[in-house]
Amino acid sequence: MAGLLLSPSEKVYILHGIEDDFRSDGRSNIDYRPMELETDVVSHASGSARLRLANTDILVGVKTEIDVPKPDKPNQGKIDFFVDCSANATPEFEGRGGEQLANNISNLMQRAYHSQQAFDLKQLCILEGKQCWKLYVDILILECGGNLCDAVSLAVKAALFNTRIPFVKAALLDGGNVDLQLSDDPYDSKLLEVGTAPLLVTLCKIGEKCVVDPSAEEESCSVISLVVGVTGNPKCYFSNEDASKLHDHISKCSTIAMNGPGSVAPQTLTNAIKQGISAAKYLDEALGKALLRERQDITNFVKHSYGFFK
Repeated sequence: MAGLLLSPSEKVYILHGIEDDFRSDGRSNIDYRPMELETDVVSHASGSARLRLANTDILVGVKTEIDVPKPDKPNQGKIDFFVDCSANATPEFEGRGGEQLANNISNLMQRAYHSQQAFDLKQLCILEGKQCWKLYVDILILECGGNLCDAVSLAVKAALFNTRIPFVKAALLDGGNVDLQLSDDPYDSKLLEVGTAPLLVTLCKIGEKCVVDPSAEEESCSVISLVVGVTGNPKCYFSNEDASKLHDHISKCSTIAMNGPGSVAPQTLTNAIKQGISAAKYLDEALGKALLRERQDITNFVKHSYGFFK
């Protein structure tokens, strides 16, 4: 988050603290700030989530549409990401100030999710070579308090976990045209398998060390940051009985991006990638537990009716 003004004394204070593995807000170099997550917050979307990471606030909505698959990928669906920066998020986003940042995050998410190891697009196929589902993932940055990439990836994975796709009851072929009949029941739908969906981990290089989940003040002290996309573990998104039936999944790096004019030594880059993969594993496990717990609460919730309509 460029443009934040810090005095030289404040920057030295932050730098010396990170060298001693003690940051200005009391965290160590590998600790994340507290997060708040809520799913199913947009009624007209197929899936939605809102995530707050300290002062960063992200809202994600997922819409579904029937489309024609790509000729070179006839058995796969499509997914597109759109990022919008609210002008109220930070003064830098007024006018067209947030367009470049929005495009960078959108392109980064596109690369991370289009890896074959990251997200299985085959589950979006309806009729091979003829019809498929296309997911529109709309991301709104409501407030900017640093570490946008990590917060966006967490909110996107939560929204996809919450997404319901209607079942296809019948498919009629009339010549070359396809007529699909979808179920009208909102509960007659299937859920997406998002276990391997990637999470982004931002490692901010300050001095000779890297920190995860940088605050806006720490980002202003860094000349370069590394963003690592790491595939998730499907076991984290199933109950204990179902998870025991799955094979062990090794988290892999699906994309890497660098931001800033600085440079990184080869050994520092290697250590940063290992640190990012380790942080992503803990994030993925915590996110899976939270989403499963919330889904269980919704399943067990009994809506009480009052008045004449019972």
